[in-house]
Amino acid sequence: MSAADEPPEDLPDEFGQIARLYRPLTRGAPEAFDLLDDAAAIPAREGCDLIVTKDAMVEGVHFLAGEAPEIVARRLLRVNLSDLAAKGAEPYGYFLATAWPTSFGWEERRRFAAGLAQDGETYGLVLLGGDTVSTPGPLTVSLTMLGWVPAGQMIRRGGAQPGDLLMVSGAIGDGWLGLAAARGEIADPDGFLAGRFRLPTPRLDLREPLRAGASGAADVSDGLIADARHIARASGVGLRLNLDALPLSHAAQDWLVGQPERLKALTSLAAGGDDYEIVCTGAAAIPGFTVIGEVLAGEGVEVVYRGDAVEAGAGGWRHK
Repeated sequence: MSAADEPPEDLPDEFGQIARLYRPLTRGAPEAFDLLDDAAAIPAREGCDLIVTKDAMVEGVHFLAGEAPEIVARRLLRVNLSDLAAKGAEPYGYFLATAWPTSFGWEERRRFAAGLAQDGETYGLVLLGGDTVSTPGPLTVSLTMLGWVPAGQMIRRGGAQPGDLLMVSGAIGDGWLGLAAARGEIADPDGFLAGRFRLPTPRLDLREPLRAGASGAADVSDGLIADARHIARASGVGLRLNLDALPLSHAAQDWLVGQPERLKALTSLAAGGDDYEIVCTGAAAIPGFTVIGEVLAGEGVEVVYRGDAVEAGAGGWRHK
């Protein structure tokens, strides 16, 4: 048992918690100064741009109330890594902010740090700094992720051109179905769907193909239709998205078979969000992606099914 695992007699103050729980997460990176300073010094990497992204999560909104602390930590890292993946970036490090509710004692905080350590090792991340506070409200966590990309090669949302193909990685709809499964609302006998919601896999494996062939890209967090619309808006173009071409997992296909209205169900899968796949555009097909439509002159996203236009509404989560 490590010193961090041993429960203290009293909950340590902020600096004690940092020393025991978070200093090991720096993995000895000199730029973090052992978390003894109130800032980090990020060294330049020759020939690269530093990419910065940020996401926050609130209990009961972005993850289930009462979720295991280690799962919350790993999910937090992964949704931020997904943003880097869509930029074609290599992960580097992160800054963390936590607002602990009164119910979170030492054991819960230790398990949260253990989750960060597990995925930090998996993805080669170092903790560079942050802040920890208390809150009377639900658990709230926020993370600023840093990554590197060859100078001038970050893939923006705003690069799509008329005539490009519209593509998406992996399978769509599992995140939305996974939330329903985690709530016990649909059958999920092997836990596959709930796992896809709780611990999405950031598509860092597609970094090189994206850099080589993508003109625009975004990660699928709000919903495929909504995130495709983000690309269209940033690029000043229109998109046509074909629901017939939607790539689905076996679990999603099984669910779809049991739905009375196939079109409505497909639209829900395309709008559900939390997939953390990558939607992109490019002049030619990109390995690892499925072609689901095309880029047009104009604006907005036209959703079609069997050749007919479909009313898709917002097409995903709308931030207020």
